[in-house]
Amino acid sequence: MAGQTRAALLADLPPEWSEALLPAIRAQLAAEGRVVVVLDDDPTGTQTVHDVPVVTVWEEAELAAALRRAETLLYVLTNSRSLPGPEAAALAGRLGELVGRAARAAGRQVLVGIRGDSTLRGHFPVEDAALAAALAAAWGRPVDGHLLVPFFAEGGRLTLHGVHYVTEGEQLVPAGETEFARDATFGYRASALPEWVQEKSGGQLPAAAVLHLDLGLLRQGGPDAVAQRLAEVRDRQVVVADAVAERDLEVLVLGLLRAEATGRRFVYRTAASFYRVRSGQAPRPLLDAAELLPGQAPGPGGLIVVGSHVQRTSQQLARLLELPDVTALELSVPEVLDDTRRAAALQRAADALNAALAAEPPRDVVLFTSRQRQEGASPEASLALARAVSAALVALVRQVRQRPRFLVAKGGITASDLGTQALGVRRVWVPGQVAPGVPVWLLGPETPFPGLPYVVFPGNVGGPDTLAQVVLRLRGSAP
Repeated sequence: MAGQTRAALLADLPPEWSEALLPAIRAQLAAEGRVVVVLDDDPTGTQTVHDVPVVTVWEEAELAAALRRAETLLYVLTNSRSLPGPEAAALAGRLGELVGRAARAAGRQVLVGIRGDSTLRGHFPVEDAALAAALAAAWGRPVDGHLLVPFFAEGGRLTLHGVHYVTEGEQLVPAGETEFARDATFGYRASALPEWVQEKSGGQLPAAAVLHLDLGLLRQGGPDAVAQRLAEVRDRQVVVADAVAERDLEVLVLGLLRAEATGRRFVYRTAASFYRVRSGQAPRPLLDAAELLPGQAPGPGGLIVVGSHVQRTSQQLARLLELPDVTALELSVPEVLDDTRRAAALQRAADALNAALAAEPPRDVVLFTSRQRQEGASPEASLALARAVSAALVALVRQVRQRPRFLVAKGGITASDLGTQALGVRRVWVPGQVAPGVPVWLLGPETPFPGLPYVVFPGNVGGPDTLAQVVLRLRGSAP
C-alpha cells in the first residue's frame, strides 16, 4: 500500500482554530433542546461517547420512553451493515417513520443520523436516501443535505484535501488502497470522498456536485464560515468535510448547529467521533476493572468471542492467545457451513465452551472462528456466509450456563448478533470505553447476565496488542 508518514502529510497546514468550542456547542445544545437519534449500523458506534442509552428494539413505545430520558443523544442499533442493501434501506425508512412518531409521543424535537464506518463500508447512498425521505414526511419539509464525515480520531482515520486516510503503522494510507476497500460486500476504489460518493451511487451523485468543506475553510474561516456554506445547501446535496484533529470537528459542529438553528436540515452519515462532539461531550478516562467489576477480585474468567476476519483482528487474536491463563477454542467455519457437519460441530463446541468456563482455577476462554475467510460468488452471497457463521456463534453463546466475569465480542456483526439474539438485549447503558474506540455496554435486567460488562470491540480498531491489553485491563492486571 502506498502512503505517507503522518508528519509528512500533515506538514505545513494552517494552524487549528485557536478557541476551544465545546462550551459554545453545549450552550447551543441547551438552547435548542433537541435529541440526536443515531442509527448505528453496527453496535460499535458508541466507541467515543459515555453515559448514553442504546435501544436495540424497533418499537415506538420503547423509542418514545428512551427519548423522554435522553439528554442529547440516543443510539438505536440497526446492525444494517449485516443486511442486503434493499433491506437496509427499508429498515432506515421504517426507523425514520418510527422516530418521527416516537418524538411526537415524547414531546421531543429530534434530528437523525447514521453512525457509519470510518473505513467507508456501508449501504451508502440507498440507506441515507430512504431515511431522508421518511424524515421529510415526518418533518413536513425536505431534507436539505447529507453530511458525510468519516473522520475518527481514536482509530486514526483522517480526511485532508477531500481524501480519506487510514492509519497503518506509521503510514497514512488512502482508504481506497486498504484491505477495507477490498471488502467482499462493500468494496470500493476511490479515496477522495467526492469520487467515492460518485462511485457508490453508480454515477447518480456526481463528484462535481459534492460540496467539500476543506481544512482551510475550517481553520481560517471558523464556525461562521461553515454555517454560511451549509446555509446554501439545497436539494439533498452531499457535503463532505476535512478533519485531521478534534478541533476541526468542533468548528464543523458549531457551524452545523448554527445552520440548523436557521432551519437547515441534514441527515448525517459520520464516524463515531462526530457524535461525541455533536453532543458536547468531552472525552472521559478509560474504564478499568474496579469501575466495571466493583468488589470483584482481580483475575481471569471472562469469555472472548472473535468473529471478525480482518487482518487486524487476526493479529490481535494471535497476541491474545499468547497470554497466560487462556483457553483457546476454535470453531471450524467449513464445518459450520456444511449442513452435514454443522450440528455435531456446534455440540462439540458447546460442550467444550461450558467445560472451559467452569474450570478451576478460572481461565479466560477465547472462542474464535477459523481464520481462513470464506467468500461467496457475489457480495450478497458473502454476506450470507458471514450471517451463517454469526448464527453459529449466537447458538453457542445461548448455551453458556455459567456467568463469565466479562464478555468481549470482536467484530461488529458478531457483537450485534450476540447482544440482541444470544443475550436478548433490549436496552443498555454505555458508561464509556475500555480502550480508545472500544465501548462497554452494561447488560440490562432482561438479559441472562444483568450488569455484566459487555465489551463491543470493532474489528478494525486498535493495534496488534489492543485486544490482549483489554483482557488484561478487565482482569485488573493492566493500567
